[in-house]
Amino acid sequence: MLETSARLLRLLSLLQAHREWSGADLADRLGVTPRTVRRDVDRLRELGYPVNASPGTGGGYQLGAGAELPPLLLDDEEAVAVAVGLRTAAGQGIEGIGETSVRALAKLEQVLPARLRRRVGALNAFTVPMLRTPRTQVDPAVLTDLAHACRDGERLRFEYRDHTGATTRRTVEPHRLVCTERRWYLVAWDVDRDDWRTFRADRIDPRPPHGPRFPPREPPAEDLAAYVSKGVSTSAYAAEATIRLHVPLAEAARTVGPMDGVLEADGDDACLLRTGAGSLDYLVFHVTLMGLEFEVVEPRELDERIRVIRDRMSRALDRAGERPAD
Repeated sequence: MLETSARLLRLLSLLQAHREWSGADLADRLGVTPRTVRRDVDRLRELGYPVNASPGTGGGYQLGAGAELPPLLLDDEEAVAVAVGLRTAAGQGIEGIGETSVRALAKLEQVLPARLRRRVGALNAFTVPMLRTPRTQVDPAVLTDLAHACRDGERLRFEYRDHTGATTRRTVEPHRLVCTERRWYLVAWDVDRDDWRTFRADRIDPRPPHGPRFPPREPPAEDLAAYVSKGVSTSAYAAEATIRLHVPLAEAARTVGPMDGVLEADGDDACLLRTGAGSLDYLVFHVTLMGLEFEVVEPRELDERIRVIRDRMSRALDRAGERPAD
């Protein structure tokens, strides 16, 4: 009986970790016959786990969604990751998820073994979050819808609101969700524009039904985080610049976030910042307020704007010095 119970737990773990298994693969993993696998699947169904089976050579077993949420099987590392993730989620920009995360975390910690509670407690006690207040919030249902479309490889239809408030209908092949400390983005192939696009998730209004399925494409970049960072901090603006920061890359990264620009090393003691703003004047203040020593690599017009602003500031200081003392 103990051997059967252990095998059922192992079978459940396999079903929860993979979208679909063939009977032969499960039998091989468990070291039993396909007939035993079928009997174990029936036992899981009796316990409330909706295990779907599709016949034929391309068929197999898949854990489906039921009317109620059955117990989930997590190993030690997964349980710790979920607990820490729930704590972090309370501070992220997902509408209405903070209170829900707290309730879920309380339930999880109640059943955690003592050794895992100590690990989670240590992480919580000695971790200080540095999360900015999100400018915008994403409906959790929209975020879940986008994630499912990415996972299932289904075309996604939605209305998209741009920065001016104008709305367009989009049909895309979603690839990945990318999150910064303040926003979520969807990287997807725009079918009508025949190119890769990045969409802010808080501006997406899904319009199902979705589909059909599509074959995966080569992603637009190996490092999607850097790709999105460049798109939202540089390419999206009218004025772009390359700035040499006279500090090592690691030091600059403590000040310059993904929304501020893209960093790359330039020797041991300097790095390059590629960034953008609505105008060259805004770029001057954007870079100056970082509090780091810098020089302009390009465009040269930015040097002239720095001189103009420097002279304006000098004249302001001169006028302040001419005022009589109080």
